[in-house]
Amino acid sequence: MPHTIVIADDVTGANDIGIMYAKAGLSALVYSFKEGEKGEYLPCDALVIDTDSRFDAEKDAYRKVYDALQNIPKEEGVQFIDKQCSVFRGNIGAEFDAMMDALGEDFGVVVLGFPNNGRTTLHHIHYVHGVRLEESQFKNDPVHPMLCSDLVEILQRQTKRKVGAIDYEVYSGGEKAVKEALEKAKESFQYVIMDVRDNGDLELLAKCLKNQRIICGSSALSEYLAKQEAESAGKGAFRKFTKVREKVFCMAGSLTPQTIAQTAYMKQKGCPVFTLDTRKLLNKNDREKELKRLYQEVQRAYKTEDFVMIHSMNQPKEVAETKELAALAGIGNTEMSTLVSSALSEVTRQAVTEYQIRRIIVCGGDTSASLCAGLNIRGMRVLEEIEAGLPTCESVEEPYYRMVLKSGSFGSENFIEKAIEKLLLEGR
Repeated sequence: MPHTIVIADDVTGANDIGIMYAKAGLSALVYSFKEGEKGEYLPCDALVIDTDSRFDAEKDAYRKVYDALQNIPKEEGVQFIDKQCSVFRGNIGAEFDAMMDALGEDFGVVVLGFPNNGRTTLHHIHYVHGVRLEESQFKNDPVHPMLCSDLVEILQRQTKRKVGAIDYEVYSGGEKAVKEALEKAKESFQYVIMDVRDNGDLELLAKCLKNQRIICGSSALSEYLAKQEAESAGKGAFRKFTKVREKVFCMAGSLTPQTIAQTAYMKQKGCPVFTLDTRKLLNKNDREKELKRLYQEVQRAYKTEDFVMIHSMNQPKEVAETKELAALAGIGNTEMSTLVSSALSEVTRQAVTEYQIRRIIVCGGDTSASLCAGLNIRGMRVLEEIEAGLPTCESVEEPYYRMVLKSGSFGSENFIEKAIEKLLLEGR
């Protein structure tokens, strides 16, 4: 039985939290939840189940999380984590409530801060690289625009349970003061938001919460929870690597500034990077012609190169034109996002099949989910960290795809270059 069971709302988030356990020396497996199927999972220390529910309606997200937990023994000593986007995009309240209801619990601690990726919480106000959430890049998110920075207010809108907060001033009193504050909070609240200023706060909170039954939020706290668990189990991480030469394929469907910068970096490096014209996806004939054109570009590049990247249009004017054409066709932002992800995945699957590619990089959560479904990937073993919260992973079944599934808003400008290097290292 795993010591930790995680429910994540998308595959990039699932890998993000999985690496926190893997790099501590614990075994971490990520599986896709399939409605109507009984979950069968290999033994591991940390089991992560991806419900792919961020873009679902609230009731559907609730059902997925609730059902995913029905096939898992509710043994004592097991910690359950509901992993969500580190800026609270998605069905936060519905998914937290589903975990509480499924486990018959009445108190959950919410730790959203992720300092290594610029997410901090002060007096339950959330910041992204020092900017209030409502003023950050996420205010323009095409599906979940974040127009409020108060985490208590955001969560309270989505749940009937009472939401409170514990501010960082309490932390100066150490573990004893934090634990006392948590016990007092239980008298009035069912959820309590914890401030996070830096990694020191996370380390303190991990000590206080190591026996907490339900934790909700980002993956950052799990880095410290995993270290504690590995130390108590006498486990550690050490591997040797050899470099191999294989073809690598990359696709990017995210419109975040981070992914746009990463795509531009690879172009500037002279790598073959090709653009999907998203304006041509709205009728069958144009779509077929555009995907054929794009794939021919891929084929020409692979005659001389070992790396190829495709991406959706990402310049403001092009994105606006795509949205306008979609609106005229009666297609909303979420549906358009799905059309783009499906098109990119189709071209990627063609390349994977023709060139027997086993090293793949995907930028964007929705795009990652689309490709994993298309390749029939049931589960993944989390391997090595590239940057904070961004790991390599390998499918648990043949043909053993080695992959990097990256959240669109994470990663440095040269992240894709780093990911290629990691993917071409074979562990032993």
